[in-house]
Amino acid sequence: MITMPARKPRRSAAATRRTPLLLDRAALKRRLADDTYDVLVIGGGITGAYAVLDAASRGLRAALIEKDDFASGTSSKSSKMVHGGLRYIEQGNVNLVRHSLLERHRFRKNAPHLVHRLPFLFPILEKEGIFDARLAKGFEGLLWTYDLVGGWRIGKLHQRLTVPEVLAQAPTLRAENLKGGLMYFDARTDDARLVLTIIRTAAALGATVLNGARAEGLLMQMGKVAGARVSTDGDTVDIRARAVVNATGVWTDELDAKADDGHKPQVRPAKGVHIVVPWDKVRINCTVTVPIPGRARRATCTRWGNSVVLGTTDEDYQGSPDDVHCTREEMDFLLEGANTAFEGKLTPDDVVGSIGGLRPLVGGKEGATLDMRRDHHITVGRTGMVTVTGGKLTTSRHMGELVIDKVMTVLGRKGKSRTTDLPLLGGAGYDAEAVAASGGIAAHLGERFGTEARFVGDLIQDDPALAEPIVAGLPYTKAEVVYAARAELARSVDDVLSRRMRARLFARDASVDAAEAVGAILGQELNLSQAEADRSVAEYLADVRHEKSVLLEGAAA
Repeated sequence: MITMPARKPRRSAAATRRTPLLLDRAALKRRLADDTYDVLVIGGGITGAYAVLDAASRGLRAALIEKDDFASGTSSKSSKMVHGGLRYIEQGNVNLVRHSLLERHRFRKNAPHLVHRLPFLFPILEKEGIFDARLAKGFEGLLWTYDLVGGWRIGKLHQRLTVPEVLAQAPTLRAENLKGGLMYFDARTDDARLVLTIIRTAAALGATVLNGARAEGLLMQMGKVAGARVSTDGDTVDIRARAVVNATGVWTDELDAKADDGHKPQVRPAKGVHIVVPWDKVRINCTVTVPIPGRARRATCTRWGNSVVLGTTDEDYQGSPDDVHCTREEMDFLLEGANTAFEGKLTPDDVVGSIGGLRPLVGGKEGATLDMRRDHHITVGRTGMVTVTGGKLTTSRHMGELVIDKVMTVLGRKGKSRTTDLPLLGGAGYDAEAVAASGGIAAHLGERFGTEARFVGDLIQDDPALAEPIVAGLPYTKAEVVYAARAELARSVDDVLSRRMRARLFARDASVDAAEAVGAILGQELNLSQAEADRSVAEYLADVRHEKSVLLEGAAA
């Protein structure tokens, strides 16, 4: 059953739910077929998510479709940072930094359960570092600029650390050339859960959202785009809309070409990869930025619970956007950087998970992708389709606002964005410190669902067996699988283990062992046949085997 709010919801509508928002695929498909929408957003990544939320919060009849799963592309494979971007200051793009830091503040205010403060440490080394003691003073000037243009909103200014203070944060750093450190503060998030929460907030405000719905073609009326022909679950649905938004990221050119035969490709994909190792192999308590020998790019090592995430690369990519994985060469590159900076030796056997994603950069074809600007681009094509490309996770709320401003122009309507102060589901009234102090399963659920954790807790209260862990070594519970099926449109084992939970990233092999149990719960909740449940499990196992073959054997992706 789907709760249907008023067409023009109050600002707090998404923050005051007393019952869980349950999403039913069959009902959503009927609505997509039967209704005519003001705007249809194609693409369920972070940009499309905030576009549909902005539209719904303005009172537009809005829909969003995603060909695979929400955030299954770039938006689940980012560095998971909500940040201003020190590198952009180095590039002279101070306005992007200032705006990004303002948007970071809004994320922390509207989604305090999902966006958390994170310290970043730059070691100062006598030699073979990112910078030596002579350059540290100049770099500290960049940090002062960062603080002054908006970094101060996070509640702490940058700090200069002594050698003992650096080693207290990162005890395994090689100390022979260490002269001290600089620490500043940014934020991080589980990117896939953030996207899902934005989309669910839009649904709470009346939007129709559906994953597993591929736009096979565009509907045209009098030379203008008027909707999309969509394939979903073996059915074909025509979705009628007065305006259409292309928010498909690295697939943008493919959809733009369907709207305009004369379209020329604009997107230049840049590949970024991350690998995960156990925390006890590195033992850091923050994000440590380290040099990569012989390379201009620096790498980051970030603690995430009992794991450390190492990343990232930034290289041109020419392969299929539907099959992107970390390769053996890329893994070795990141391990080399970590082993240069830290004592001990990380090996490929220590890598428990990996991801590879593509940044949809826009601009020239010359020069390194690392040096390209991360600004967004919003255009209205000759057939009226609004296309958004570029940008980054941190500025996604503002991108969504600007996209719907363009949509309003296409529709000939007026109305201001309301998302600046709009809490995401679970964010209103959430007290991060109090929840963290509670510990145990309450803290775990709070950091994933915010105040909506009570709905998952209700499932456990009704059936205490659902409190059992579903993946060995990780805190995820069986109740969260049930909730993913009932309330989060999870359709497959991969949807659950790769994005509703991040088990595939943080414990790849343990997630394989959990796949059959997840398939059994989904089968019961979604009324799948045994063959359908088995197929979902088999597909997940095959995907993980392929990921490992690319990572460990050097197979071509």
